[in-house]
Amino acid sequence: MSRHSILFIILTLTTIGLFCLDLSVGAVNIAPGDVWKALTGGDCPPVTAKIVINIRLVKAVVALMAGGALSVSGLQMQTLFRNPLAGPYVLGISSGASLGVALFILGSPLLGLSAVFSSIGIAGAAWIGAAAVLTLIAAVGHRIKDIMVILILGMMFSSGVGAIVQILQYLSREESLKAFVIWTMGSLGDVTSGQLMILIPAVVAGLILAVVTIKPLNLLLLGEEYARTMGLNLRRTRSLLFLSTTLLAGTVTAYCGPIGFIGLAMPHVARMAMSDSDHRVLLPATMLTGASVLLLCDIISKLFTLPINAITALLGIPIVIWVVLRTKS
Repeated sequence: MSRHSILFIILTLTTIGLFCLDLSVGAVNIAPGDVWKALTGGDCPPVTAKIVINIRLVKAVVALMAGGALSVSGLQMQTLFRNPLAGPYVLGISSGASLGVALFILGSPLLGLSAVFSSIGIAGAAWIGAAAVLTLIAAVGHRIKDIMVILILGMMFSSGVGAIVQILQYLSREESLKAFVIWTMGSLGDVTSGQLMILIPAVVAGLILAVVTIKPLNLLLLGEEYARTMGLNLRRTRSLLFLSTTLLAGTVTAYCGPIGFIGLAMPHVARMAMSDSDHRVLLPATMLTGASVLLLCDIISKLFTLPINAITALLGIPIVIWVVLRTKS
């Protein structure tokens, strides 16, 4: 058995184990046997079954999907922009999604419109916001070839979007402001089972597009000029990557709020573990790594009653520092 196969088995078993542990851990600890009975319709207290199925199962599935989605979107952006510090958060994609949600939650009352806080409305606003920022970055990237300049401009776009969101917060009503501030803290537990029926198909569609772009991503590793000589349609590839990233990062940001460092750090963890740059290996490894780490963060946040963003930052910042020092050396 190859080294990659062994690592994939370990990653898969780790993800499954953390998923099961996430169902057991919480304000009320539930024995694994009772969790299994609740999931399979066995003989267990009705309260236990309700906690496991209606609350913890939904949250664990959200952590699984969000971790995989953010990690894959980060991998795509790092390869496309050929920069180890690129990611949905750094490039302003998550900020664009935040602006879309802010306009939906805060802007509707200001315009005198009835704010219908529907699942499709929030998700649609996040997709449009993320796509708008990506379009700006793509337009700049078409004219400017320096990847570092594009990265800096992406961060500037993010700051500009943040300023617009602050203006909306200042002008908004108290009820809308409270709803938006709570959303910005990031949470895996606010997604309902109905919203999950939108989140899962959107993330799956984004992951399918990511799989379709595996070969182009491998060609982009050797540079855009080489990829073009090999017959790669760069415009089509960029469009597919931007659409995939919009679906992945935009959807997760819409329902979970801005969750930082997962998309930036987890591709590096996968590269380090696999010692391979082939996206046929990296993409599934990154997805499993992100899913397992976000599940771990959710378990820690429940044990110590901490915000999920605080945990992801504490785990992600050392990895980012390591990447910067390694790149500098």
